[in-house]
Amino acid sequence: MKPPGRLWLWSGVALLVLVVFTAVLQAINNLLWQLSYLLPAWLVGPVTLLLFGGGALVLARFAWPWFVAWRRGKDQPQATVSEAPSNRQEAAQKNLQAIDALLERIRDEVQREALRQERQRVAEELERGDLVVVVFGTGSAGKTSLIRALLKDVVGEVGAAMGSTATTNSYRLRLRNLQRGLRLVDTPGILEAGEEGQRREQIARDQAANADLLLLVVDGDLRAAEAEVFNALASLGKRLLLVLNKCDLRGEEEEKRLLQLLRRRSQGRLAPEDVLASSAAPQSVPMPGGQPLQPPPEIDALLRRIAQVLHSDGEELIADNILLQSRRLSDAGRRLLSDQRQTDAESVVDRYSWISAGVLMATPLPVVDLLGAAAVNAQMVVEIGRIYGVSLSRQSAQDLAVSVGRTLASLGVIKGGLSVISAALSLNLPALLVSRAVQAVGAGWLTRVAGLSFITYFQQDQDWGDGGIQDVVQRQYDLNRRESALKEFLAAALSRVVEPLQRQQKQGQLPPRPGKG
Repeated sequence: MKPPGRLWLWSGVALLVLVVFTAVLQAINNLLWQLSYLLPAWLVGPVTLLLFGGGALVLARFAWPWFVAWRRGKDQPQATVSEAPSNRQEAAQKNLQAIDALLERIRDEVQREALRQERQRVAEELERGDLVVVVFGTGSAGKTSLIRALLKDVVGEVGAAMGSTATTNSYRLRLRNLQRGLRLVDTPGILEAGEEGQRREQIARDQAANADLLLLVVDGDLRAAEAEVFNALASLGKRLLLVLNKCDLRGEEEEKRLLQLLRRRSQGRLAPEDVLASSAAPQSVPMPGGQPLQPPPEIDALLRRIAQVLHSDGEELIADNILLQSRRLSDAGRRLLSDQRQTDAESVVDRYSWISAGVLMATPLPVVDLLGAAAVNAQMVVEIGRIYGVSLSRQSAQDLAVSVGRTLASLGVIKGGLSVISAALSLNLPALLVSRAVQAVGAGWLTRVAGLSFITYFQQDQDWGDGGIQDVVQRQYDLNRRESALKEFLAAALSRVVEPLQRQQKQGQLPPRPGKG
C-alpha cells in the first residue's frame, strides 16, 4: 500500500496532465474555428498541420541541445570524490599509493629501485611497533653515556676519543605503562673534522630524519655550529628534547644559568619543559682509605619527560613521523620525474633546433621572417606539452608559439641573437657562407631559446610566473648567450650546419634561392 503522501502526489500530477491536455485541445479547436472563417475548407487542414509541424520543429531545435547535454552528463561516469584522510596514517598511505604511480613512470632502473626500496621501508614503518628515539650530539657530549644510563647497562665506548661511534647502534627497552617498545639509537657524533667526520654526521642526520623523538645532547651553551644543528633538527618538524648533560661538573647556580640560557635560545622552537639537565656519568668521588664512590646517574627528570611525552603523544609522534617520511619520499619521486621530463623536453628542443637550422640550409628566407617562424614551432610545443601530461590542440599550440615569437621580436632577441651568432661565425667563415650560416645557426639557436621558455612554462603548471612571458624569454636568452652555453651550441652547429655548407660550397652545390630549382 502506497503512503498517503505519495498517493496525493500522483493524483496532483494526473490532474495537471489532464488540465494541460484539455488546454491543448481547446487551443486546437479555437485555431480550427478561426481558420475556417479565413480560409477555404480544403486549406484548413494543411495550414493547421503546417503550423503545428513548424512549431514542433522550432521547439525541437531549441530543446535538442539541452536533451543531448543532459544525456551526455547522465551517461558519463560520475567522478569519484576522493575522501580526505581521517588521520595521519591514512594520509601517509595515500602518499605511498601516489608513489606507486610515480614508480611506473620513472625509466631509470637504478633510481626506480632505490625509490622502491625506500618506499618499502616506509610502508614497513607504518606497521612497526617500537617508538624510535634518536640521540644526537657532538662526540664528547655524552650521548653513549646517556643511553647507557637509560638502559642501566654498559653499551658503546664511553669516554673514548671523538669519532668512536662510527655507525649507528640501536638498543631496545620498555617503559612502564607504555604499550609500545622503545628503541634508542646512538648516532655518530656531529661537528667532527675531516671527510670521514662529515660522512658520519650525514649518517646521524639520516637517522634523525627517521626518528619519532629526538634528543639533542649538549654539555654547555650552544656554540655557533651546535646552534646551526639545533635549528636544522628543530625544522624537521619532529618532537625534540634539548638535554644539558654533565651537570655534575658545574655548580647548581651555573646549571640554572645554562638552562635559562638554553631555554631563551630555543624559545619559539621548544617548550621550556623540553630543555632539561642530566648527569649521565657523574665523576667518582675519592674516599679516604677506600674505593672511590660512584654516584648514580642523574637522569630521572629526563626519563620522566620522555615517558610523559611518549605516553601522551607517542601515537601522534609515530603518525607524524610516517607522514613526514612519506611526504619526503613523494617529493623525491616527483623530483626524479621532473628531472626525467626536463631531459626528455630538452631532447625535443634540441631536435627541433636542428630541424629549424636544416630548413634554413635548404631554403634560405628573409632573415627576420625566417627566424621568427623557426623559433616558434607549434609542433614542438605540442610535444613538450605531451611530456608534461598536457594535451594541446594544434590551434592552442600555435597561439602559444606565436606569443613567444612576438615576445622574441619585441625584446629584440631575434636581432640580438643574429648579432651574437654572426660575430661568432664571421671569424672562421668566408663571406659567401656567413649569411647562410648565420640564418641556419641563428634559427636553431632561437628555436632553442623559445623551446626552453616553453619548458619553463609547462614546469610551472602552464604559468609564466610573476614576471610574465617577457621575463621567462629574456632569462633564457641571457642564459643561452653566456660564453659556456654559446660555445657548446656553436660546437654542435659546426658539425651539423657549417661543415655541410662548406662541403656544398666546394662542390658548387650551395642551397638554391627561394623559388629556384
